[in-house]
Amino acid sequence: MPYRATTGAAAYDQIRPMPACVMLENVRSLYNVGAFYRTADAVALEKLYLTGFTGYPPHNMISKTALGAEETVPWEHHANAVDVIAGLRERGFEIAAIETSVHAVDIFDWQPRFPVCVLFGHETDGLTPEASALADRHIRIPMLGRKHSLNVASAGSVVMYELLRKYRVMTQGMGLNSASSAF
Repeated sequence: MPYRATTGAAAYDQIRPMPACVMLENVRSLYNVGAFYRTADAVALEKLYLTGFTGYPPHNMISKTALGAEETVPWEHHANAVDVIAGLRERGFEIAAIETSVHAVDIFDWQPRFPVCVLFGHETDGLTPEASALADRHIRIPMLGRKHSLNVASAGSVVMYELLRKYRVMTQGMGLNSASSAF
């Protein structure tokens, strides 16, 4: 039975689309790009921005992991991440870089300001210094094991679902997620 057919899904009825987007900068693996599409669809993300040399549809390797989500998630491709960030900032988006740095905030302590755009970079090199410097916040995912990072698509799933959780809590607190809401 699909989740949306269950009574538990009713708590999410007013959350589409979630006022959040993801920007991928120079993500090399097309399978990772496809996985971002799949999770973006699952959480009703507003938009996916693909920048730099990040691949974009149509492409068989993206389709293999996206399973059709590349056709349902709004997306744009831009050569320059800095231009996308500037445009989002003009529209009032908080810009959050998902990177471990000395001034990063733990994802579970972060209170995003919606609308928000989270930035993910190259699988091994991360964001370019230019994109990283434009972030309002740097957010880290706790790493308790011997490895100090997650696959970028796995990190994307963690972050997008934490955004969904926080947005749901926020909208419930404002009365926006009740059946009587005009949202």
